[in-house]
Amino acid sequence: MEAKAISRHVRQSARKVRLVADMVRGMDLEKALNALHFSTKKASETVEKTIRSAVANLMNMEAGSHIEPEDLFVKEIYADDAGIARRWRAGSMGRAAIIRKRSSHLTVVVAEKENKKTKKK
Repeated sequence: MEAKAISRHVRQSARKVRLVADMVRGMDLEKALNALHFSTKKASETVEKTIRSAVANLMNMEAGSHIEPEDLFVKEIYADDAGIARRWRAGSMGRAAIIRKRSSHLTVVVAEKENKKTKKK
């Protein structure tokens, strides 16, 4: 069973968010949240909130009420480009220099670990 959460229009470039997302991809939930909580990157706060939202989405599902958070891992996490706000700043010799304020969309999918141990009767 898996659940998804999306944070849209995060006011940080997708490149910076991807650095943090690559750090936690495939990790167990507890390890990922611990790594994000103590990370110094600004994007780690947004990624942590989105992961917690995905876990809450899974727990609120009808079939997800019996799942323990210890049995979850970050299955997919990726950051895509969103809109770019263009501002201008005065440049030399009467010119205008464009400032691009980039934003991103963050998508997180958490899933339950597959039990590799099979019970024999």
